[in-house]
Amino acid sequence: MYTVFLSVVVMKMVRSDIGASGVMFSLDTETSFKDVVFINGALGLGENIVQGTIEPDSFYVHKPTFNLGHRTVLKRRLGKKELKMIFTDSLNTDNIAVEYTNNIETSDDERKHYCISDADVMVLADYAIKIENHYSGDAGHYKPMDMEWAKDGIDGELYIVQARPETVSSQKNGAVLEIYHLKETANVIARGQAVGTRIGAGKVRVINNVALLSDFQPGEVLVADTTTPDWEPVMKIASAIVTNRGGRTCHAAIVARELGIPAIVGTNNATELLTNERPVTVSCAEGEFGNIYEGILNFDIEKTDLSQLAHPNTEIMMNLGNPDRAFSLASLPVDGIGLARMEFIINEYIKVHPMALQHPDKTDDDTRQKINELCTAYESPQDFFVKALSEGVASIAAAVYPKSCVVRMSDFKSNEYATLLGGTYFEPEEDNPMIGFRGASRYTHSAYADGFALECQAMKRVRDEMGMTNVKLMIPFCRRVQEGEKVLKAMAENGLTRGENGLQVYVMCEIPNNVIQIDAFAQLFDGFSIGSNDLTQLTLGVDRDSQIVAFDFDERDPGVKEMLRLSIEGARRNGRHSGICGQAPSDYPEIAEYLVELGIDAMSLNPDTVLATTRRVLEVEKRLTQTAKSA
Repeated sequence: MYTVFLSVVVMKMVRSDIGASGVMFSLDTETSFKDVVFINGALGLGENIVQGTIEPDSFYVHKPTFNLGHRTVLKRRLGKKELKMIFTDSLNTDNIAVEYTNNIETSDDERKHYCISDADVMVLADYAIKIENHYSGDAGHYKPMDMEWAKDGIDGELYIVQARPETVSSQKNGAVLEIYHLKETANVIARGQAVGTRIGAGKVRVINNVALLSDFQPGEVLVADTTTPDWEPVMKIASAIVTNRGGRTCHAAIVARELGIPAIVGTNNATELLTNERPVTVSCAEGEFGNIYEGILNFDIEKTDLSQLAHPNTEIMMNLGNPDRAFSLASLPVDGIGLARMEFIINEYIKVHPMALQHPDKTDDDTRQKINELCTAYESPQDFFVKALSEGVASIAAAVYPKSCVVRMSDFKSNEYATLLGGTYFEPEEDNPMIGFRGASRYTHSAYADGFALECQAMKRVRDEMGMTNVKLMIPFCRRVQEGEKVLKAMAENGLTRGENGLQVYVMCEIPNNVIQIDAFAQLFDGFSIGSNDLTQLTLGVDRDSQIVAFDFDERDPGVKEMLRLSIEGARRNGRHSGICGQAPSDYPEIAEYLVELGIDAMSLNPDTVLATTRRVLEVEKRLTQTAKSA
C-alpha cells in the first residue's frame, strides 16, 4: 500500500453543459446540523451557482435513515434556474472553431421542473456520505465535506469533480448555543433565502457597480444584485448583506457565512425596494427564509453553555410547526418534539384545501388553473399534497431523530380552512368555529374524509418510506370515546394501524370530557397531551377568540389547575404518557412548577422558553428532592 502525497488526476470531460451540475455539503451549512446532506443543482455548467447568478434547486437527504436503507428526499425546494451556461461554437481570427461558454435563458418548462431526479439525489447523497466517511477515517473523527458534482448529458452518469473539507460550520463551538431573538416586528420590505441564523441592522447602501464600493461605510447594510470576490473588503465591514440573486451556496452566502454576518440572498428585487440611508433590520433568525424589516428593531442574543446545563427528570420537549426552523433548533437540549403542527405546513407550503386537491372538479376554472400551477413538478395534485406534507413533517422529525416527534393531525377550524385555495367550496359557515367542525369530528365526516385520507397517506410515507419511525400521531379535539374509535378505524383503513411498525397514537386532552372519561380514552390511545388553551376555554366557558371576554381567560384559575391534576393522575393511573403542549407552561413559570409537582411526564414548550423553563424545572425538582429527604 502506497501513501500518496501529491497526484495528478486524469478524468473525462463531463458534459454537464447539456446536463446539470451543482454543489453539495455533508451537513446543513446554515445551522451546522450534521444529520443531512445538502445538495444544490441547476442546468448546465456550475458557474452560475457559485457566482450566485441564479437560484438553484435544493434538496436535503437525512443521513441516519438513508443508512438504514430508506431512499427518499427529506426536503426540496424548486429554484427559478433563470439561466444555464452552455458551450457555444464560434470562429476565431484564424477561422478555426473554438468553444466558448455562454449563458442562455432557461425555458418555462425547465424552470417548473427539478434539474435532477430523486434517483439522482440518492446517488449524490450516497457519494457524499462515502466521501465524508472516508475523510473522517476509521476513528470516526467527524469531518464534513464540501463537494462539487456534475451530471453528464450524454451518458447520464453523475460525477464528483471536487471534494474538500467544509471549513465554516464545522468550526463552530457546539458547546455554546447562540440564539438570536427578534423582540419587535415591523413591515416586511423584502424576503429571500436566509444565510445563517443571526440578525443585523443598519442603514442601507445600494451598490450597483464596483465603482461605488468606496462609498460604503462600516456598519451599513450592503444591498446589491450579486457580489464577486473583489467585494470582500467591503463585505467584512457590513452589518448585513442582501442580494437580488443567488442561492445558499453563492459567493455572497459563502463569504457571509465565513464572516458570521447575516445575509439574505435571492430576493429578486431588493435593489429596487431598498434605498440608500433607509434604516432596516435583516433577520435570518426565523427559518429558511429571511426578512428585511423597516427600521432598526430590538433583538437580543441568548448564549448558553450546554456543557454546564443539567438535564431534568421531567422530559422537556418543543412545540414546532415551521420545518424551516427545525435544523436551526436541533441543537436545543430537548427530549423531542411534543407538538408538530400540521396546519403551518398546509397553510404555508401547500396553500390548497385538501378536498380541492381530491375533487378539483367541484371548484371553478381559475382555482383549477392555480392548483395545476402549484402541482406542475409533481405527478398529480394528490402526489403534491402527500410529498409536500410528508417532507415538511419529516424535516421536523429529523431535527430530533431518533427522539420522539408527536405530530398532530390537522386542527384547522372551518373558517381557517375556508381561506385555503378552493376552501370556500368545501367549508360550512359557522357562527362559532372554535367549538364547531374541527378536529376528530372532521376525519370521518363525508365533508372531509377524503382530505383526511391524504393526511394519512402523507404520515404513512413519513414513517414507512422515509423511515421516521420516531413520529407519533395525535388526534385533536376528540369529543367522545366513540369518535375516537371511528378515527382509529379510519386511520387503519388508510394504512395507519396503531401498534404496527411501532406506531403510537396520542389524543389531545383539551375537552372536559377527555378528563372526565380519561379511563375510557386510555383504552384507545397511547398517551395524552394536554392542550391548556382549549381546556381553559372550555373549563371557564371563555371563547379565546373573543376580545370582549379575553380578560377572563386564565390558565392559572383553580378550576383549570384541577383539570390539569385530574388529567395527569388519570394518565398515570392507566399507565399512559402525560404531557402538555399548550401555552401555559411557556407563559407562566408557576404553571410549569405546578406540573412538575404533579409528576407530569413531559412539557412541550415554545422554542424561546426551552432554556429558561429547563432551569426552572431543575430548581423545582431539586427542591422537591430536598423536601422528600427532610421528610
